[in-house]
Amino acid sequence: MLLSRACAGCRGPGPSPCRRCAAGMRSIGEMVALEPLSGLWAAFSYEGAGRELLAQLKYRNQRSCVRWVVSAMAQALPAGAAVDAVTWAPTSPHRRRHRGFDQAELLARRLAREIGLPLVPLLRRMDAAGQTGRSRSQRYGSPNFDPRRRPPGTILVVDDVITTGATLQAAARALIGAGAQQVFAVVAGTTPAPPLASAPQQARAQKIGKT
Repeated sequence: MLLSRACAGCRGPGPSPCRRCAAGMRSIGEMVALEPLSGLWAAFSYEGAGRELLAQLKYRNQRSCVRWVVSAMAQALPAGAAVDAVTWAPTSPHRRRHRGFDQAELLARRLAREIGLPLVPLLRRMDAAGQTGRSRSQRYGSPNFDPRRRPPGTILVVDDVITTGATLQAAARALIGAGAQQVFAVVAGTTPAPPLASAPQQARAQKIGKT
């Protein structure tokens, strides 16, 4: 792990993120779940210091912020969520080779420990290209996942950033096709700003895993 005495958000001295950057990030929480997801949550808005924090992790392997980011993701989840296992939406093989790691896997491993759930690698990404730099229409047509094994009944999928939701939707379809009953997702950052969840969706969030 790379240690740093500088904030990944503003590059100033101190923890990562520093108090000023942390205070300036907009918390999100529950988002409108995209089919076939049964629930979707995000820690903070992917802008300003939040965007810089995740960019430094994703592109420069600056991991000093990981503990804080994962803690924010855990806090975004509803209390008492009944989930069987945590997995992640893998990045493309090309991106993993280029960066030397998968940022979604890194966050998923830490989050699974944080919330006391098993981490199970359930998905294999089949498309060669990543989503970064692709248009909205290209993003919807791009992700392609295959299940690596039969999943447990209820899964929480982790990713770093959600833009259109195409990656998480593709991951959920693959898991449900392989036998999962419900798929939920949590991300660190979201862009653009999500709409507020409706009352029925808020009620459903309190019943995760009870249906």
